[in-house]
Amino acid sequence: MTTSTFTPAPSRNRAAYANIALWTLQGWIAMFFIAAGYAKLTEPMTNLINLMGWPAVAPENMVRGLGVVEIVLAMGVLSPLISWRVGRPLLLTAAVGLIIMEATMMMIHALSQDFGLAAVNAVLLAITVPVLLGRRKA
Repeated sequence: MTTSTFTPAPSRNRAAYANIALWTLQGWIAMFFIAAGYAKLTEPMTNLINLMGWPAVAPENMVRGLGVVEIVLAMGVLSPLISWRVGRPLLLTAAVGLIIMEATMMMIHALSQDFGLAAVNAVLLAITVPVLLGRRKA
């Protein structure tokens, strides 16, 4: 005769709620960065300069390349939807890449005294770090 061990219901509920919260954050991250990357790839440079300002001092190829990187990292955040075994390492790598990019851009915006965009990057960091920490344990 074998005995089974069951996880207590409160623990299962907590894990289920944490999973839902992490997927929600991952969806927000992906939506933001897919939209931002798409805008950087498709909008004329004059519109990007009017919207953000910093593309005026950056080469066009760098702005377009950053758009590609943002889309690729956003897709990496959603990669566990396809396969958890394959997608989880991609998710963790994408989250680290986004954190590095967000922290770098936050510092650049703060140094150029563009505090609105620095605050946006701070919020993005506050969303991405819990995803990395929460999914790292799983």
